[in-house]
Amino acid sequence: MEYRDFLSSVEQQTHLDSPRAEQAVRATLQTLSERLSKGQARDLLEHLPPELKPVVYKEDDAQAFTLEEFLRRVAAHEGTDDATAYRHARAVFWTLGRAVPEKEIADVAAELPQEFAPLVAEARGVFLDVLPADDFLLRVAERADVDLDTARRAAEATLETLAERIAGGEVEDLLAHLPLELHGPLHRVKDDRRAAAQRMSLDDFVERIAEREGTDRFTAFPHAQAVFVTLQDAVGEEFSDVRSQLPPEYAELLSGPPRS
Repeated sequence: MEYRDFLSSVEQQTHLDSPRAEQAVRATLQTLSERLSKGQARDLLEHLPPELKPVVYKEDDAQAFTLEEFLRRVAAHEGTDDATAYRHARAVFWTLGRAVPEKEIADVAAELPQEFAPLVAEARGVFLDVLPADDFLLRVAERADVDLDTARRAAEATLETLAERIAGGEVEDLLAHLPLELHGPLHRVKDDRRAAAQRMSLDDFVERIAEREGTDRFTAFPHAQAVFVTLQDAVGEEFSDVRSQLPPEYAELLSGPPRS
């Protein structure tokens, strides 16, 4: 793909003018290069237009960072916000998937954490349906009969506690199916505590949620129920893997009746 064609593709998807589309392309590819190994970055640049090769070329090792950090870096390079950077990055990844061989995209995907799935899906031309954060919180609010601010606190408290209770690999899978705005609570658990699940009773689990919400356990329980029902909406079949990591006593929490 020629450089002008690469930029035109991003322009059409983002409705940016040429200079800003070029900025988005360079910001995204530079940050992607930082996240990849030296060898993979060099393999990737072999398939890019000459104008983009210096952007991807690198001499240092891969830097390990999250999708949230990826978008923060892209936004900083562009001088925009994370949400806009996400939209631009998706357009760049889609175009990248048309510019380089499918095997190269697979190799890139193999070096990225599972939470990068929405961007990888763009490069592979695969539709990945992610429930928007506003819709997620609205469903929690309706099911728990609370306002949106309370729903947000409940969602964040429940997701952070869940990240402590299940294995780190399953947390990565959840990140791939949740909107970026809900990644923060799942990332708050320290790396050395995410490798293996922490055992805790249902009472302890709900008590931690209550502490994080700033409420009592009797209020936190139905809030957590609403979050779990909505989480099942958001991640679909992946929820069965979450359920399999929790003991039977969690059944009431996981399958509480949703409010309409």
